[in-house]
Order: sequence, then structure tokens, then C-alpha cells
Amino acid sequence: MDLKLGGKRAIVTGGTRGIGRAIVETLLAEGAEVAFCARNADEVAAATEALSAGGKRVTGGVVDVADTAALQSWIAQATAKLGGLDVFVANVSAGGGMGPEMWQKNFDVDVMGTVRGCEAAMPALTEARGAIVIISTTAAVETFVAPQAYNALKAALVTYAKQLCEAVAPQGVRVNTVSPGPITFKGGAWETIETHMPDFHASVLAQAPSGRFGRPEEVANAVVFLASPVASHISGVNLVVDGGFTKRVQF
Repeated sequence: MDLKLGGKRAIVTGGTRGIGRAIVETLLAEGAEVAFCARNADEVAAATEALSAGGKRVTGGVVDVADTAALQSWIAQATAKLGGLDVFVANVSAGGGMGPEMWQKNFDVDVMGTVRGCEAAMPALTEARGAIVIISTTAAVETFVAPQAYNALKAALVTYAKQLCEAVAPQGVRVNTVSPGPITFKGGAWETIETHMPDFHASVLAQAPSGRFGRPEEVANAVVFLASPVASHISGVNLVVDGGFTKRVQF
């Protein structure tokens, strides 16, 4: 299927590794031009060089999305360099973890990094009648492990996306959420958990009907489809990508 993304312009927050990197790669493979950001300058430079292979048009920026002014400035610069904006993917997360400090960290990065990013991108997206995809998690849609900021604040993003989709639909902008289940990749959280908490890793893996965790590209395929013109009448959806891992029935 042609997703009709050739020549489209996209911004992805957190594009150097894992799901974000796979989203950038998939967008580029579909013919889009992409700007991405991350906090680590060396990783941004290495990713930009690798992703540019074959003449693909991609630029990387060093940005902490918790820094509102820096995020807004980078989105403006990236949009200008791209010549407009058709797709905005809010992917960056502070990740999971226990302790009171994680509530502020997840709020600043996951929630406000997404909200401020969407606000900064909206004028250009309105002009292009574009699309937003926000990355949440299955830990937001049913109980998982223990009470923690990551789960609760990712759930807030699902509500935000649904309400935003109704607010901006008259301007022709679509907003959707993708919620991955456990995803494994080199250097990722589940690889670390497997090394340091093998019993817990095995117990979670045992709950996967497919007998495996997901891969970043499997999430990226869903994200890029929802961002594409082919999904022109899909908005306000929270698409779960988990191989059947969650146990709820979604009516």
C-alpha cells in the first residue's frame, strides 16, 4: 500500500533509538522528510549520519523537551527548514521508575513536552491539514506492576489526545495515540530488566500470548499509518500495539 507520504514533512521527538528511531526510519522509507531530536549530541550526530544514507532528507537536533523554550524554538526552526509540517510525532518519555521525583519528571517530559510540542506544531499542521500521533503505553490502559508516574501520566496523554482531536478537527488536523505493549530492543528498558530482573522479565513474557515481546518497527508501522493520508478519516483513536498482551476487552 502506498501511504502517500512522499514529500511529506515530519517531526519526531526522540528519534535516536528504539521506537522513535524506527518511526523515523519508516517515515523516511515512505519518502517523507524528517527532523528529529534527542538530548544526547553524540547520539543525534550518529543517527543523523546513519539515517541520511542513500540521500534521505533527515536532520537531527539536540533538545530537551522538558525545556519549553528550547522545544518551541527547535520546532519552529525544523518546520522552517522542512518548508512546512505535515506530521508531528510526540514520542519522548522520561520512562518508568518509582519515587516521588518521577512524578515531576514524567509530567515535565511526557505530558508537558507533548502538550507544548503539539501547541508549537499546530499552526503549521493547520496550514497543511496534517496529523499528530502521540505515543502512550498499555500500562496506561490497565493496571501494570505498581502505582507509578509513567502509567498514570501516559494515561493523561490518551485523554489529552482525544480532546485535542475534537478541538482541531475543524482545522483539518487529526490526532491519534499509539499504545505499545512491552517492546524489546538493544539498550532498551526490557533488555535491562532481563539482565537485572530476570524473574520479573520472565513473568511478564509469560503473559504474552505470542510468546514474545514486540519490536520497534511493529509500533512504527502503526504510527506511520495513522500519520499518513491513507488514514484520513481516523482521529481520536488509541491504537494498542501489543500482540494481545493486554487482557481488557476494548469496545
